[in-house]
Amino acid sequence: MLSPSAVAALILLIGVIVLIAASVPIAVAIGLPSMLAAMAVLGPENAVQAITQRMYTGANSFSLLAIPFFVLAGALMNSGGIATRLIDAAKVLVGRMPASLAQTNVVANAMFGSVSGAAVAAASAVGTVMTPRMREEGYSRPYAAAVNVASAPAGMLIPPSNTFIVYSLVSSTSIAALFMAGVGPGLLWVVAVIAVALLLARKENYQRETEHPSLRVAAVTLWRAVPSLAMIVIVIGGILAGWFTPTESAAIAVVYCLVLGLAYRNIGLLDLPRILLEATRTTSIVMLLVAVSSALSWVMAFAGIPDLIASGLLAVSESKVIILLIIMLILLVIGTFMDPTPAILIFVPIFLPIVTDLGVDPVHFGAMVVMNLSLGVITPPVGNVLFVGSQVAGLRIEPVIAKLWPFLIGLIIALFVVVFVPQFSLWLPTVMGLVGAGG
Repeated sequence: MLSPSAVAALILLIGVIVLIAASVPIAVAIGLPSMLAAMAVLGPENAVQAITQRMYTGANSFSLLAIPFFVLAGALMNSGGIATRLIDAAKVLVGRMPASLAQTNVVANAMFGSVSGAAVAAASAVGTVMTPRMREEGYSRPYAAAVNVASAPAGMLIPPSNTFIVYSLVSSTSIAALFMAGVGPGLLWVVAVIAVALLLARKENYQRETEHPSLRVAAVTLWRAVPSLAMIVIVIGGILAGWFTPTESAAIAVVYCLVLGLAYRNIGLLDLPRILLEATRTTSIVMLLVAVSSALSWVMAFAGIPDLIASGLLAVSESKVIILLIIMLILLVIGTFMDPTPAILIFVPIFLPIVTDLGVDPVHFGAMVVMNLSLGVITPPVGNVLFVGSQVAGLRIEPVIAKLWPFLIGLIIALFVVVFVPQFSLWLPTVMGLVGAGG
């Protein structure tokens, strides 16, 4: 006869898989099996109390306050006319490259994504402006959409990043170190997308534009984008200098974005209720995922599932290379049907002790996990950036996926470069004294 822990493990495994396959909202697909598994171990009355407490404890964190603030800052930016200024600046920077509008899309997404910290917002804001421009220049809509979708998640790596804040919460790792660790992988993401876009542009015969702005116009265009990009300097600089915490920096970002939007006259006081409602909806989804994922993690730990997984991995091999390959492949699969936030909350507590015992730095592991799960937002069946990017281009996802797969191959290669060359993520935090020189 199965023990209560074994029953709980089966309920979790079967319940989560079945509910996700049935397209049940991810919060319900995580929360309902967690409650049923807890009932199998603790009984109905104690399970309700325990799960409720774990959900409250998981969401009740000062560090997590940074997420709603950064979400609000991103919503203000999305409405504040910032995307157009960043796109114009990106065009100046890469306007002489082959397929220059495609490269402009990539660089603009990196800029906007890093400022807003939201891949979906970047895909929507930049794609809305760039897709019509690219169509006018003769680019196919599927190609334009694929470039937009592939480049949007770069902002999940380049600081400030809500995903790194969640990883910091479960790993007790410095947010400042994680932010700096994301710079190298984020830039590598951009380079990988640019390289693939260039190869496809040559195949499709997309040429560089013949008209270029004068030096004066280019300087003015770049200058107009400086106030928007300055937010990154203020937020990250303030954290690194110790002037304020990540949560305080997020609040400062909100004030800065509001002032900027009002100064640009793209935001009025009557727009604020709509912006606040949009940010509240996004925050509610994120925090509910945090709460139910915390409950699931607790039930898994109670049932001894992490120990079983660790034993299984080590039974396959004790080689660091093999273990990292297995973990990365598992996360690649998980990322296709689970958002980064619950995936990090559930699986990092399982995998982190294994990799640290093998000598992997937690900061380096954070960079590889976030980069890995960022791929999930552009892959079916639950890739929200893929769906948004396709919708912005007015396409079904099938033609976009047909053009997207070369980008996915390039990005997976970049991921494994980050995994097996730790200095891509550790060099900057080490130089800044945020992690040990031994990394």
